[in-house]
Amino acid sequence: MIDERVGKLARLLVDYSIEAGEGDQVLVSGEVGAGPLIRALYARLLQVGATPVPQVGLPGMQELFFEHAQELHYEEIPAATRAIYEAVDAQIGILAPSNTRALANVDPSKQQALQKRNKPLSEMMLEKDRWVLTLFPTEALAQEAHMNLSEYEEFVFEAMGLNEMDPVRYWNEKSAEQERLIGRLEEAREIRIVGPETDLTLSVEGRTFVNSAGRRNMPCGEVFTGPIEDSANGTVYFGVPAAIAGREISGARLRFEEGKVVEASAEKGEEYLMSLLDADAGARYLGELGIGTNYGIRRASAEVLFDEKLGGTVHLAIGRSYAETGGKNDSSVHTDLVCDLREGG
Repeated sequence: MIDERVGKLARLLVDYSIEAGEGDQVLVSGEVGAGPLIRALYARLLQVGATPVPQVGLPGMQELFFEHAQELHYEEIPAATRAIYEAVDAQIGILAPSNTRALANVDPSKQQALQKRNKPLSEMMLEKDRWVLTLFPTEALAQEAHMNLSEYEEFVFEAMGLNEMDPVRYWNEKSAEQERLIGRLEEAREIRIVGPETDLTLSVEGRTFVNSAGRRNMPCGEVFTGPIEDSANGTVYFGVPAAIAGREISGARLRFEEGKVVEASAEKGEEYLMSLLDADAGARYLGELGIGTNYGIRRASAEVLFDEKLGGTVHLAIGRSYAETGGKNDSSVHTDLVCDLREGG
């Protein structure tokens, strides 16, 4: 795909999201489907005096890992991989799958074991606080979203503000809007979520709301916090399907008592949902409450990077919380589920 907006996206990610500059070493990771964006990022990073560290995966490599990896491969991060993460100053991660269902038949326990192994890498990047996750349109993602590729490209670029004359100004204005919303939320001690099949209360007293406007995710458009771990009570219905690690969870229902999920079901993907909830001691508690504010995202697309930002929705993550919110829940999983409040909420 040759589109001037690919260059605009590269500049937005480099200049705004991670603010790369002279002397920075920046890890750029993605599959070959993201080739046009990886090349544009490579050029832009060099232009600003940074050193790009490209890490490009081939389709099928993840499947091969889960098919052939031995116990030792799940126990220890390769020294070379750890060294790269320790050395770089920032990271740009790009989702560009050639097959969104490639891992659909992988044993969930293997996926969770790999997540647990890689947790220190995630924590390393969180600590550096200069990372962004984005997406590049592929045929597979377009198909998942029930669009052709041209339609999906427009959908993606609109969500990222790339049709604006000045995308950086657009995201700065979005940040100011969200800061005003945070000002109101900070006055609350308790939040109640009411909607179709949903009535959930949780405490946010003493917790910090984070303004997420393109620094960590692109697209973005959310404010989020970590609820008090033992405060969630009630039920919630997640009407937006979630595609997670090659599987779909749709129509999920959770019931909470004193912060813990005590009852769970799903219209599709229930077995996988239960495997996530049973991953470890923290997986049945909430790590995040987020409020979507991006009305440039017109519809759900079965990609949580977009769906959790939908204006008029909230999302809850079971598992690990982000330290910057004051959240204390620890888990190897962090799974976002989206509750649509646009009609009846």
